[in-house]
Amino acid sequence: MEPASPAVPAFRRPESVLIVIYTAGAEFLLLERCRPAGFWQSVTGSLEWGEMPNDCARRELLEETGITQGFLRNLQWTQVYDIWPSFGKKYAPGVTRNLEHGFALKLQERVPVRLSPSEHVQYRWCSADEAVATVSSDTNRAVIQQLRR
Repeated sequence: MEPASPAVPAFRRPESVLIVIYTAGAEFLLLERCRPAGFWQSVTGSLEWGEMPNDCARRELLEETGITQGFLRNLQWTQVYDIWPSFGKKYAPGVTRNLEHGFALKLQERVPVRLSPSEHVQYRWCSADEAVATVSSDTNRAVIQQLRR
């Protein structure tokens, strides 16, 4: 008889990473989520229970884009934000805020992107100004503005 595996928590951990990917030529990679439609963002993802932010950032980068090049830098930046109601059902009752850790991945030039079709419908490379105007979250906008300086 095999030992019982530990129970997987039923709710998502209210802690996440944001990874802004950009080139030396100041082009930023944006991804459009499947749901809600029209929601543009950089790479994001929730930390699994017991996972550290640096490990989550590497995992999410590979899962969402397939990108293995570049230097992933922890910006030592965090922000707490209100969870959008459309995402709220994934968290335990009463959880309304999320702690986000900011990361940056600088590439010399554009690289091939392999989207996760269960999460994103399309991607595009754009200027910093266009990225700031397009992303759907204030925290994403803040990191892009910080990196374009």
